[in-house]
Amino acid sequence: MNPVLTAIAVALAISLAGNAGLGWAWLQARDAATDLRGQRDQARGDATACSDATQDLRDLADKRAAAAKKDQAAAAAKARAHEALAQTILATPPAVPGDVCASAQARVDAWTRERAGQ
Repeated sequence: MNPVLTAIAVALAISLAGNAGLGWAWLQARDAATDLRGQRDQARGDATACSDATQDLRDLADKRAAAAKKDQAAAAAKARAHEALAQTILATPPAVPGDVCASAQARVDAWTRERAGQ
């Protein structure tokens, strides 16, 4: 065989092997890029779902806070009424001066009559 043909054949074989290696590397890079795009799209979808769920929770919290404000206002009004009643009880002189037990019994009797009337 001619040495020039041998050199060309060796160069052709090296070139063929190099092209096969480059083709394999390109296919691997393409597959990796496709996988990364899929992961990116999945992450975007997950982030969107999380954001939507967070907004739903924020809306629910706002609704509950509005409902709680009504209940808090009612409780504050009831507390003010109880405080006024307590101040009245504390300011009321004993029903029977000098007899704590009789005064307490008179107060309980008045409270019982008041409750029975409601």
